[in-house]
Amino acid sequence: MRGLAEGASAWAIPWPCVYEFFSVVTNPRIWKDRADTPAQAWAQLDAWFGSPSLQLLAEPSGFQGTLGPIIAHARIRGPVVHDARVAAICLAHGVEALLSRDSDFSLFPQLRGESLRLRPAGSSAGSSPLHSS
Repeated sequence: MRGLAEGASAWAIPWPCVYEFFSVVTNPRIWKDRADTPAQAWAQLDAWFGSPSLQLLAEPSGFQGTLGPIIAHARIRGPVVHDARVAAICLAHGVEALLSRDSDFSLFPQLRGESLRLRPAGSSAGSSPLHSS
């Protein structure tokens, strides 16, 4: 992530991923005593928001025309609809690849998935292992 944030090439974060990041890294049921505080999580997001090459992606006008076929083709049910939403947002904005550790994104072959490598636990980059380099 650091390479993207500090690089000159355009990169993007869909808004639903902003919320999910915050939800996961501050969740004490996941991280117990290693969960980030809301201030720590927001500081990480704020650092990414400060990248001049970052684009924050939201649902564009006519989004249902992108989301509907993705849901139908992948036979989406239940909470995987949130992944379908992220995939559709990316595709609507011309994104070709998605960095993620979530294997559910393999349901959307229109979007190339790339694994997000995590910093080893105990590193100095933050209190939760989700802080990546």
